[in-house]
Amino acid sequence: MGAVTSSRAVRLRAAVRRAPRALYEELWAAPADRVPRMGEPDAPVWRPSLLVLLIIAAACFAVPRTNELTVYPSGGVSGWAVLAAVAQSAALVAGMIRPVGAWWAATVLSVTTVLVTESVMSPDRLFPWSIMGMVFQGGALFLLALRVPPRRALGALALTLLAGMALTLHTTQRHNMDLDRSAPVFVVVLVLGAALRSLRLARQDLVDQVELTADERARRTLLEERHRIARELHDVVAHHMSVISIQAQVAPHLVKDPSDELKENLTGIRENALEALAELRRVLGVLRSEEAPTQSARHTPQPSLDRLGALVSSVRSAGMAVTLATTGEPRPLPPGVELSAYRIVQEALSNVMRHAPGASARVEIGHRAAGLTVRVTNTAPLRPGHTSHGVRHGLLGMRERTTMLGGDLATGPAPGGGWEVTAILPVTGDTEDLP
Repeated sequence: MGAVTSSRAVRLRAAVRRAPRALYEELWAAPADRVPRMGEPDAPVWRPSLLVLLIIAAACFAVPRTNELTVYPSGGVSGWAVLAAVAQSAALVAGMIRPVGAWWAATVLSVTTVLVTESVMSPDRLFPWSIMGMVFQGGALFLLALRVPPRRALGALALTLLAGMALTLHTTQRHNMDLDRSAPVFVVVLVLGAALRSLRLARQDLVDQVELTADERARRTLLEERHRIARELHDVVAHHMSVISIQAQVAPHLVKDPSDELKENLTGIRENALEALAELRRVLGVLRSEEAPTQSARHTPQPSLDRLGALVSSVRSAGMAVTLATTGEPRPLPPGVELSAYRIVQEALSNVMRHAPGASARVEIGHRAAGLTVRVTNTAPLRPGHTSHGVRHGLLGMRERTTMLGGDLATGPAPGGGWEVTAILPVTGDTEDLP
């Protein structure tokens, strides 16, 4: 039993020794929650209005507080009372910026005013906090609870009540004690401040979560679009690798008396092509397996510019007026360029049908020496309320396809209320090697 008592005493002494340090950390050194300043992102728009209202309220409260602290009626208003009331008002306003320091200032001023006026104040006045004293002290606690964790706010409340109890133990006359009324007031304002802080943090967490969700959704959409492009290009690349393999196998039979060196080189080309084709199917087959396309879809050839006419006819049959124009001298293009051009036109026309009901569209394919120009424009919709000139479905895919080929994509409103999509797909330099 004695050992247990000794152990408790040791822990108690250790706790007492740590108390000043803990008090310093919790109620002085640790910073309060940072609130963004005006002009910074997420700055609360209501803060300047609240600050103005607080200044007005503090100025109004200073007048009755001065009357409370003037304990010499025959001598008029005391200069010390005015100074103390103004100091308490300033401490209340400072709570918007430095809530921890403002609470300490408010507490010290409250204790000081009680010590100075206790011996001459009227016994009928509430003690240790008068009505206005509770307003200033409660306001400081409320502003503190708005900006610090509940644990620290509870510590401030405990110190406030301990200071009040200490004042009641050292009096020179009988007073109308009000601890039983002021304590519930302080508890209520503390709970209210802590609840508003929790609500603010919850809203901030919700905003952060919404932003994170939006970023994740955009990233997922980007990856899905890239997967779709990769699946389509897989068919193009696989076709060319198969052609290379077949040509390397047939080439020796097209040459009379081929040398052993030629046969060996052609055999190496065929083996490398088959190996590359197998690796390509193994890696990109994972992308294809995600959506598990039907067997017929697996072997459907990827579209090219030759099928634009069929695409335009299909859109016309859906009720939209579309014209197709081609400029320049058509020439053979890399399959990847033709596929990307076809998909850009397809997605642009789909956007017109979804976002511009009743509008007509024009598709222009320009063959240039440096590349291919794809331009899709539409007129203003017949029902303007349904238009959407923001981020449209398929725009991400257009941009990815254009970027993949090293080209440029421009989208935006067209004169007259329509919309325009222009893609420049280069076919010179390294792009010629693309499938």
